[in-house]
Amino acid sequence: MRPVLPKHGRRWASDTVPCKTTLSSGGTSPGGGSSTTDSLEMEFVEVTFDLQDDNTIILQSLEPAASTVINVETTPVVLSVSAPISRSETMMRRSSNRFLQFSQDLKAELRNFSWSRGQASKALSNRFETALAARALRKQRAQLDRTRSDAHKALRGLKFMSNKSNGVDAWNEVQCNFDKLAKDGFLYRADFAQCIRMRDSKEFALELFDALSRRRTLKVEKISREQLHEFWSQFTDQSFDSRLQIFFDMMDKNNNGRINEEEVKEIIMLSASANKLSRLKEQAEEYAALIMEELDPERLGYIELWQLETLLLQKDTYQNYSQALSYTSQALSESLRKRGSIIYFLQENWRRVWVLALWMMIMIALFTWKFFQYKQKSAYQVMGHCLLTAKGAAETLKLNMAIILLPVCRNTITWLRSTRLGYFVPFDDNINFHKTIAAATVIGVVLHAGSHLACDFPRIMNSSQTDYSKYLRDDFGENKPSYGELVRGVEGVTGILMVILMAIAFTLATTWFRRSLIKFPKPFDRLTGYNAFWYSHHLFVLVYVLLIIHGIFLYLVHNWYKKTTWMYLAVPVLLYAGERALRFFRSGFYSVQLRKVAIYPGNVLTLQMSKPPQFRYKSGQYMFVQCPAVSPLEWHPFSITSAPDDDYLSVHIRELGDWTQELKMVFSEACERPVADESGLLRADETTNSLPKLLIDGPYGAPAQDYRKYDVLLLVGLGIGATPFISILKDLLNNIVKMQEQADLNSPKRKTTLKTTNAYFYWVTREQGSFDWFKGVMNETADLDQRGVIEMHNYLTSVYEEGDARSTLITMVQALNHAKNGVDIVSGTRVRTHFARPKWKRVFSKLCSKHSNERIGVFYCGAPVLAEELSKLCYDFNQKGSTKFEFHKEHF
Repeated sequence: MRPVLPKHGRRWASDTVPCKTTLSSGGTSPGGGSSTTDSLEMEFVEVTFDLQDDNTIILQSLEPAASTVINVETTPVVLSVSAPISRSETMMRRSSNRFLQFSQDLKAELRNFSWSRGQASKALSNRFETALAARALRKQRAQLDRTRSDAHKALRGLKFMSNKSNGVDAWNEVQCNFDKLAKDGFLYRADFAQCIRMRDSKEFALELFDALSRRRTLKVEKISREQLHEFWSQFTDQSFDSRLQIFFDMMDKNNNGRINEEEVKEIIMLSASANKLSRLKEQAEEYAALIMEELDPERLGYIELWQLETLLLQKDTYQNYSQALSYTSQALSESLRKRGSIIYFLQENWRRVWVLALWMMIMIALFTWKFFQYKQKSAYQVMGHCLLTAKGAAETLKLNMAIILLPVCRNTITWLRSTRLGYFVPFDDNINFHKTIAAATVIGVVLHAGSHLACDFPRIMNSSQTDYSKYLRDDFGENKPSYGELVRGVEGVTGILMVILMAIAFTLATTWFRRSLIKFPKPFDRLTGYNAFWYSHHLFVLVYVLLIIHGIFLYLVHNWYKKTTWMYLAVPVLLYAGERALRFFRSGFYSVQLRKVAIYPGNVLTLQMSKPPQFRYKSGQYMFVQCPAVSPLEWHPFSITSAPDDDYLSVHIRELGDWTQELKMVFSEACERPVADESGLLRADETTNSLPKLLIDGPYGAPAQDYRKYDVLLLVGLGIGATPFISILKDLLNNIVKMQEQADLNSPKRKTTLKTTNAYFYWVTREQGSFDWFKGVMNETADLDQRGVIEMHNYLTSVYEEGDARSTLITMVQALNHAKNGVDIVSGTRVRTHFARPKWKRVFSKLCSKHSNERIGVFYCGAPVLAEELSKLCYDFNQKGSTKFEFHKEHF
């Protein structure tokens, strides 16, 4: 037997030589022995030697090779030397004597090798026994740890499924699913996930199915109803030991009671897939090695059930999450709750209430004034109350068409909100007030136009000649006009055109059209989206021109000073026109150069640009951005994410509509493609050619800019709603660093003071990639905030809550990696990530206990649903304790 191996230059081929593993009974000296069996397992070694120029053969190495079973009777032991082709047979014969001597030496070496291998095996055996003893000692200690009180929480976790769901026995629902999915009375493996309500975690459910099958030494593709119930009873068992065993069996594929590193890696990838953590799957091998390093310090290459239990019970030792303090709420009677809700509404909305009440009273007064004024006119005798309704509605329309412009005069509002008037007027509700006035305008148009077209004009046309001559001749001329003549008049044409234009603008401004909730086929799809809303709103330029003309040619009014439409419109129109002119000239004055561009996961575009010297802003404010390459007319507002002390401006823009989609597309084309060893992000900087031009306008006021009024801050952002608070965190961090530097230098200059003593930032997002948006800010905060002013909490809602079996291993790896390396495996930062949604009542309870008798500013940016919950919690806790919460919501 002579295997053919590759040759390496002058070095001869390495031949595989069998060496008997049997040692003589002679004790410590090397010896040989023979075997009389027909076949035996022999250990082979790989021998490498050199033939020198002087025909000397030198043994280079002797290494163990794979063992095999050979038949000693039929397979002789042959030591063969294959010379290179360039060697002649004559030379080989001259070397025969030397080779025989070398063979004797080689035999001696093989005997020594066998003896040394025996000694190594004995030492290895001793080390193995020592490792087993160490592991047995650890197991004994681990069994004692379960009795500790801090393990009680972990024992309640690792749940595959609750036995009841919303008060209804979940098994009944599973049986219904079985009846729908079963074929010939059997449920197939592929339908198991849907049957047990794990359709979002199909791979995990299938692995659970296989583990339960292996426990019964089954390997089936379908199960009966009775077997399904048996499976269900096991993984919904309230016993922690039972659930732990199932979880262990899911990893133990060969059912030998041991888990190796590869099996740990597979379950990590499975858990990552169930929780939509794609990056974690890519690093599964690294985290599997981390678990093995922690649980297998003896390096036996496997872990057992009790070691997995130890990791579960000690999870809270690794992670140091701040737990909310307990809070016991007292039940209130229904009558007190109703009374409290009214008081709460008034306390939270008194600014809105008095502004709306004043506005409505003015409208009622104007309507009543015109109603009774026209009741005294002779035309009332023909047209009756239709005329009174039309003229009363017309007067409210004059008011509303004037003041509807004021809420969108953003520069004026930004200035007013910083004055004392900002305490009494809710300037941050400007867009909501704008929408409310628009709704009142629609009602006014319906009453005014409807009364004229459906009632007044027909009454004029159908009036008798006597009544017309007596009551209407002075207003409509000698000849009674027809319906068509009334409609074709200046008043009728301008009025109908205004109704049409306003109907278009109002329709495209509704949520269904503006947010593209209604889908049309091409080319009608252009009627939806922000672009349609933006351009249709510019139709109001024509509306205001028509309104002024309409007001000049009024029915029944002949004196110019009584035609008051222009009086209502003069100041608001001039103010709004001035604001638009200021924006036009200021945007050209604010020249910015793009410094950095990056496109992050989640379709978020980050723009970092130079900061104009005259551009001064506060954290929490926003600015308008225009990209002429996308549209030369459209301006869109975005929160400023840089701090006032930074030498640049930055915004983070998420693709949510047609304009942002086109903006991202334009910058994607300009960005450089990612290099393989980099982050994979599309990036560009000031050296990149052909970057699109940007124009900015602002800054403008927002609720978040009032954060300096409070000693304690609670900042809550959902998804991209975190942007206004990033600037606040940067500003706080800059001030903290300045204070630390001044303290170190003992500078006599005026020291920086920071009123904010604590800031709690809660960021809730659905996507793991979102944490890349502000990774630098989170790491800087963790590194530089030595005083502990800022406390950051990241929440990822795509991961199942703590205690669920699908996230158990993720939680363990997360805690272990953070304890070992100080980095969170989800966000990639030093800030730990929580799973599921925050328990907001616990958050407020903790703040109440920690900051009694203090005023806490609660700032929120995100979906309206959570805003209602936070606002209600502010009221509830304000009634029960000395801590006062003041809620502020960012309006989109």
